[in-house]
Amino acid sequence: MEQIIIERVIPADIKKLQEIGRTTFSEAFASVNSEENMKDYLEKGFSDEKLKGELTNQDSQFYFALLDGEIVGYLKINIGQAQTEKLNPDALEIERIYLLKAFYGQKVGQLLYQKAIDIAIEMQASYVWLGVWEENYRALRFYEKNGFTPFSKHKFWLGDDEQTDLLMKKELADTNQLKAS
Repeated sequence: MEQIIIERVIPADIKKLQEIGRTTFSEAFASVNSEENMKDYLEKGFSDEKLKGELTNQDSQFYFALLDGEIVGYLKINIGQAQTEKLNPDALEIERIYLLKAFYGQKVGQLLYQKAIDIAIEMQASYVWLGVWEENYRALRFYEKNGFTPFSKHKFWLGDDEQTDLLMKKELADTNQLKAS
């Protein structure tokens, strides 16, 4: 595989972000959710207004994974008040890591994940956390492999379907101490 480039998303990239967001979410979840609920979520969750607000929020960052100039996945992280759960202002949330299905198992997700960890270490976050649907077994295995452990749950609405996300975290104290020495 060619080298993957990780590049920060800027507000002018809103249409590209909207397209990759809708495509990757559909590829991941359309087969296990109703068409109505998917349509509702994709329209609201990736609307121009919502994405513009997220892209201009200083506590949120998006990154594209690019292969030969084509977007094959993306990452969204939140700090401070942008975190979807107000757990710890010194923590970093990985809100999304999504890839085109054709790139599953090709280490693109690992590169996006590492970008989030590098940012968390740089900001000296105490831990990194995320929410993952309890039935997204592939993602659960990925995060467990990377040292995340469950610590709580929260509800996630996909249209009118109430789903449960497991909240998982990875402590970074040891990593930050290693970097400081």
